[in-house]
Amino acid sequence: MANSSILDEYKTTRIEKEKEIGNRKLRVGIIGTGWIAEDHIMSYMKQPDVEVVAFADLIPGKAEAFMKNWGQNGRVYMSGDELIDNEPDIDAVSVCTYNRQHAEPTIYALKHGVNVLLEKPMCVTLDEAVEICRAEKESGKIPSIGFQPRFDENMKMIKKIVESGVLGRIYYIQTGGGRRHGIPTPRGTSFIEEKTAGIGALGDIGCYSLDMVLNAIGYPKPLTVSGYKSAYFGTNPKYMPCKEYAEKFNVDDFAAAFIRLEGDIVLDFRISWAMNLDTPGDTIIMGTEGSLRIPSTDSWDGSIGGPMTIYHDVCGVETQTTVPPVETNGYVFDLKIRSFLDAVKTGGKAPVPTSQIIYNQAIIDGIYRSAKAGHEVEIDIPEI
Repeated sequence: MANSSILDEYKTTRIEKEKEIGNRKLRVGIIGTGWIAEDHIMSYMKQPDVEVVAFADLIPGKAEAFMKNWGQNGRVYMSGDELIDNEPDIDAVSVCTYNRQHAEPTIYALKHGVNVLLEKPMCVTLDEAVEICRAEKESGKIPSIGFQPRFDENMKMIKKIVESGVLGRIYYIQTGGGRRHGIPTPRGTSFIEEKTAGIGALGDIGCYSLDMVLNAIGYPKPLTVSGYKSAYFGTNPKYMPCKEYAEKFNVDDFAAAFIRLEGDIVLDFRISWAMNLDTPGDTIIMGTEGSLRIPSTDSWDGSIGGPMTIYHDVCGVETQTTVPPVETNGYVFDLKIRSFLDAVKTGGKAPVPTSQIIYNQAIIDGIYRSAKAGHEVEIDIPEI
């Protein structure tokens, strides 16, 4: 009876939300008009039920140039707060700012009744993640985190394999990845300076790698972290495209950690923007009934590097089952955008919820704290 009541309430909310929006287009704004905003505007332009009406960027003239470059007509502002204050009818915003600026406009938007598609990483610190979650709870609005690999069919297959029970109880995971040469500097230093990025490879691609395995096993709570980080390549003028970049580099280009999770699971993690190696290793999920090997990619791109392999015994015989790659129907970035828009239109749940990604952020925060302290640290996530 209780489940039926909850379902009826959800249906009523969804119908009311659909009536409220009606046949009109969703009004969307973009806060931060840098590199990743290009993917957002391209995807929004493909959606027949969306109108991008406003753009904001703290650099004078940047939002207006971005808008005109993409053939859009809208209003431009110098900050996310200003956009929210002057667009009372806006339905949602994409937050595409520097990592350091993720939390503030997201919290402001939620508290003013606006849904948010927040680019990854969720933010920089655990404290910021907690405040985002509290703003979500207070407002009742949807914040969804920009983890488009979730929509890749191979990522879904990993989760299906784990949930099928063929691996048994999971007890050990090795994951990570990276690039041999891949520090993101083609458009300036925003990714490599602490004042804008806050975190380096950990926030850029490490959060994806963590999400791949944590989502597959149901996002257990992290308990402790013993972390390490370094910047041997980013600070080396011989490696960087110019001496100025090497001098400004002050985030991580490599990080590793040993993480204990609820359920007596351990996670061995490493991620890199630069290394003298083709890969730091495949992802391995080990269980009491079988194990899964997921081939790494040359540059962590949100999918798999080839056929996956399940190692298990069949009638006492050591057996290997090959799981071929699955083709995804559509561009995963577009699927990310569409799933968020559908949630806004129907009053549904966030496709990539903060209740999960706060654990991802807690691990990243723990790695940084542990690396600074030089020893293992506990992860304490406050009540939301």
